[in-house]
Parts: sequence; structure tokens; C-alpha cells
Amino acid sequence: MEARLYFEPEIKKLVGLKEAIEAVEDSFAAYSSGRAVLPGVINLDLPEFQGEVHVKGAYLRGSEYYVIKVASGFFRNPELGLPVGNGLMQVFEARTGQLAAILFDRGYLTELRTAAAGAVAAKYLARSSIDRVAVIGSGYQARFQLRALAQVRNFKEVAAWSRNPENVRKYVEEMNKVFPGIVFLQAASAESAVREADLVITATPSRQPIVRAEWLKPGVHLTAMGSDGPEKQELFPEVLARADRVFCDSTSQCRRLGELHHGLEAGMITEDEVSGEIGELVLGLKPGRQSDEEITVADLTGLGVQDAAVATLFLRLAREADVPGQAFNI
Repeated sequence: MEARLYFEPEIKKLVGLKEAIEAVEDSFAAYSSGRAVLPGVINLDLPEFQGEVHVKGAYLRGSEYYVIKVASGFFRNPELGLPVGNGLMQVFEARTGQLAAILFDRGYLTELRTAAAGAVAAKYLARSSIDRVAVIGSGYQARFQLRALAQVRNFKEVAAWSRNPENVRKYVEEMNKVFPGIVFLQAASAESAVREADLVITATPSRQPIVRAEWLKPGVHLTAMGSDGPEKQELFPEVLARADRVFCDSTSQCRRLGELHHGLEAGMITEDEVSGEIGELVLGLKPGRQSDEEITVADLTGLGVQDAAVATLFLRLAREADVPGQAFNI
């Protein structure tokens, strides 16, 4: 049997944020309507190398394929001249279990679908009119998240902060070129970035909470996507207690891995107080933001259905564009 190899350059040419956001939005709906089959996440930590590896998989009922994804983050890599993220996706025929393709995307599709999930959350939970965005973090995902947000919301100003001021300086310099009409500020502290923000994005690998409840102004929306393991945390639990609406990508997964996990442990929120899942917003089963004064939180831990959605999207676009990849026999 013949399978196909695809590499990062051709994957990047075919799949962008607009298409990814649509695919991820559909995958949220599939998950929350019971049309997705996915195992638990495998997390492999390598603390001596500041490394983490995640293995996720999913099958969307009715799809031609199921997908297994391996993605990693090694946070000392920049010192070695290497990117933090890496990974690949293995795509199998759902009917037979035969390998159909390997996508050597070096983590690109993971970055893309994670940012797309943030955009979907903002679409349903952020105020329609926002002025200031706070970005906590200065890595690849901080860049992807802002680009994805721009697909669903306009904004005038971005205040960025991370623990490494030099990284923030580079972030501000780069994003100024991407968004020439937007004012970018290097915030002196996380607090000064968040205090006047209408939307807060946290995109860090932090294992200590950063954002405090008392910093939040009425009407702010928070997209927290860094807590994808039980030891990781970006929000103090009091943030969840103060929020009017808390939505998860997966309540069961967030209970184990996300900000919800820490909020439950601290007794700041109960599972009954979770407003619902992002997919339920997409399906119209739960109401999103109800006023401009509500504080909303999206707890995003990353779902295998998102990986399945973007991998399947790529293979469809590759067929349509007659991009064959490299064939090999198995």
C-alpha cells in the first residue's frame, strides 16, 4: 500500500488561519454533539530539558480519516538556535486502519489549530467592540493567537508582557510590522498589561499563576490556553470565581488539565458553575456573552478533534490543489 509524506513548507502554503478557524469551529460542534471519538491525552514531561510532549488523537464520525498527533515544546531550544515547538501528525484511513499520510509539519498545524480555538472562543465570548488586547507571553503562540484574533475582532492597541523583556521587545517589533495600524506597547508588568484590557490572551508554559482577579475590568474576556497539563497554570483560581461565564473546550479534560482543574482544587468554582463547552456555543445550545459588563473565560486545553480537523482539511486541500506529496510503500 502507498502512503504520502508532506512537509512543513507545502502544509503552510495550503492551510492558513481562515480555513483553520472554520475547521476548528466545526470540530468543537462535533465534539460537543457526541460525534467525536478521542482518547485521553498522553503527557510526557522531561523537566531536566524543560521539555514536554503531548500525544493526542481523534476520529470525527463520518470522516475519511482518524489522526494521531505528537507535539512537543522544549523551552531551552532557542539557546541552541532551535524552535521551541516540533511535531508531526499521522493520518490513517478510518475504514481500514491503513496509514494514509504523515504530516511533518514541525508543530505548525498544532500552533494553527490552537490559535484558531482562541479565535472561536473570542467570536462567541468577547465583546463585539474592543480597544485594548493584553497578550501574556511572547512566543510563537502569542503571535498566532493575535493573528487569529484579528480574523474575528478589530482592536486598536496591544499591551504585551512576558517574563523575558528582550523577548517582549522582539515580539512588539515584529507584530508592529504585521499590524501597522495597531499601537503595540511593551508593558512593564502583567498587571499593567491586563488592567485596561478588553480581551486578555495568556499563551505561556507557566507553572505559576500570573493573572489576578482584581486586575480584571468589567466586560473583559480571557482566553487561557497555556494550561494543557496538570502542573501548568496561568490564572489565579479567583479569576474563575469572579467570572460571570466560564467555558471549556472540554469540561472533562479541563477538569484534569486546565485552569478549571486548579479552580476546583482551590474550591473557587464547582463543576456545576461551569457555563458549558465552546462546542455548545457553536451549536447554539448555551448562551454566550449576555452583556458588555460580563467577565468571560475560555479555558482551552487543546483537543484531538482539532488536530483531526486541520489534518483532514490539509489533505482535502492537497487533493484539490494536486499536491501529491512524496509517496512511499508500506
